[in-house]
Amino acid sequence: MDEQPSLDAVIEQIAPRLRRAREKKGISLAHLARATGISTSTLSRLESGQRKPSLELLLPITAALAIPLDEIVAAPRILDAPVPQRPTRKDGRVLIPLSRHRGEPRAYKMAIPAHDEQPYLRAHTGYEWLYVLRGELRVKLGDRDFTMGVGEAAEFDCRIPHWFGAAGLGGVEVLSLFGKKGERIHLRTPRR
Repeated sequence: MDEQPSLDAVIEQIAPRLRRAREKKGISLAHLARATGISTSTLSRLESGQRKPSLELLLPITAALAIPLDEIVAAPRILDAPVPQRPTRKDGRVLIPLSRHRGEPRAYKMAIPAHDEQPYLRAHTGYEWLYVLRGELRVKLGDRDFTMGVGEAAEFDCRIPHWFGAAGLGGVEVLSLFGKKGERIHLRTPRR
């Protein structure tokens, strides 16, 4: 896997990109200086790499050249490893990891077939967040027993004895976020 370029390497690429962009537009340093209010000597030092670029300098330059900032300051390309897609199967359930990172919380897609299993409540540390993608999900959480439909979400402390499975005749697909350290989901919704 390629490593992300250092900040210095990214900054070194700005000077030649500035010069190429200006020359491609056919604009002289003097014309660019007039259009931006930045002195010709400062522009020359930016293009030669003798002056470190700042947003205060780059924003008026890219505006005058009518180019996006990311044409001059390209974000380093990060080549992520593909999301692990090795599903695991247990008791007819298929669990597909969706998280790229090794830390928590972890994200999963879960496919649960419909069958006549008796709910077996279990408890462990952590928090779980469930979101129903397809079908109906039966959830037993302590003394509560309820069914969730498509688009509904639930969050719970896994120390409470719990079980969930397919409700009805069809299977169910669920997105699950789980964290052992007690991370909780914080929803941001627009104010009404």
